[in-house]
Amino acid sequence: MAENANQNKGLQPQARAPGYEDVMNLASRRGYFLRSADSYPNTPAGFWDYGPLGTLFKNRYVELWRRMIVKRDEMVELDTSEVLPRAVFVASGHVGNFSDPIVECSNCHSIYRVDKLIEEKVRRAVPEGLPDIEYDALLAENNIVCSNCKNALKGTRRFNMMFRVGIGPQGEEAYLRPETCQGIFVDIPVLFKTQRIKLPRGFAQLGKSFRNEIAPRQGILRQREFYQAEVEVLFNPERVDLPRFDVALEYSLNISAGDVEPTLIKVSEAISRGVVPNKLIGYYLYLIQSFYESLGLRTERIRLRSLTRQEKAFYSAVAFDLEVKTSVGWLELVACNYRSDYDLRQHAEASKTDFTVEDDGKKVLPHIFELSMGVGRSLYALLDEAYRVDDTRTYLALLPRVAPIQVGVFPLMSKEGLPEKARAIYDLLRYDLDAMYDETGSIGRRYARSDEAGIPFCVTVDQETMKQGTVTVRERDSKMQSVVPAEQLQAWLKTRLS
Repeated sequence: MAENANQNKGLQPQARAPGYEDVMNLASRRGYFLRSADSYPNTPAGFWDYGPLGTLFKNRYVELWRRMIVKRDEMVELDTSEVLPRAVFVASGHVGNFSDPIVECSNCHSIYRVDKLIEEKVRRAVPEGLPDIEYDALLAENNIVCSNCKNALKGTRRFNMMFRVGIGPQGEEAYLRPETCQGIFVDIPVLFKTQRIKLPRGFAQLGKSFRNEIAPRQGILRQREFYQAEVEVLFNPERVDLPRFDVALEYSLNISAGDVEPTLIKVSEAISRGVVPNKLIGYYLYLIQSFYESLGLRTERIRLRSLTRQEKAFYSAVAFDLEVKTSVGWLELVACNYRSDYDLRQHAEASKTDFTVEDDGKKVLPHIFELSMGVGRSLYALLDEAYRVDDTRTYLALLPRVAPIQVGVFPLMSKEGLPEKARAIYDLLRYDLDAMYDETGSIGRRYARSDEAGIPFCVTVDQETMKQGTVTVRERDSKMQSVVPAEQLQAWLKTRLS
């Protein structure tokens, strides 16, 4: 029986950051996120780098994704091309439909994303999928003008967000992928022919996607180049009630319709009430919500929001967004889309290739349920949840399993052989654990730096180490200190990190 297992005792509610800027200031100082090409003036917005800690943090997230989703569900992992020919995106609908509404000032030629501009004025969500004429009506109705020259705005049009590239000396038209999944879809015929794959089966991929955002003003939360951890589950729509999905039936999903407060409802009840279409989709919603709970996000701050017809992507029959309540409000981390047979049917017709596979003794064109996870947004949400301020310090209360560095090793002083002994202990730890060594500044300053970096344990080598063979281990959240024999330190840490 599945249960909600958000037993994150180290992440109890405490004083939180005032907002996004506080979290990002710490993340920038400690090397989680860095602005790309920051040394150059006028670098376009929407591009970010992962610093030293951010790279480790991302890798930790990916390791857990592989272990708790990909391997747990016996998925097939792929790594497909980032550049695909135009024909692929014509068939997928991206050339015709992957666009945002924009308006250009007829006087000063400033360009705005219309739905976001209206949202700022009326202070409520505005759907992305409205007809252009309705956006123009909202601009006029709310007296929205150009912020630069105060000219009236009208003439909403669509801007395709794909990056176009030219292949070879003739510049054959192609695009950087706006989502990682199309590479999976076009590989389906050869995968089923050569890999002895049976339905239902998940296909997973970690990789970069590229979207030419109009005016990305949300820092790490809206980028033009970003990582996705994507899962595409192919299945026979006539066989969605398999016994393997029963593990999720007693698990409670936190579901909301629109922006109302979410309600916990068991998967079995959600299916019987028609909130969730079938047992297969209920299982994968369980898989994704429980994954984020295991990373340290509290259940009450997670919701699976069902999308309206206007909010859904053009290829989606049923859609939920997994959102997390952060200092910037509800933040979408995962798009959960029932894509039906739209993608494989479109590619089959355009390429004249047979995309059907054999299942249960007959040919079937598989349907697809998708879990599309934004990696950067997920990492931000974890930092936001873990951000703590008390009377004496600021720190990140990350669960040990997600912390980028698990242990710091410090000599108490830079004399009496302590640095050499500390370095020897560090060398023993760093092959099995993500460890760091620091001997600069007072021990208090080193603790403060490690707290801001989210390191759960700090090992101090002192005179007792030289005399008795013991070290002092400080726990980040409680600041409690334990004396541990040096030869037992690695086992002691592994027990607590697990």
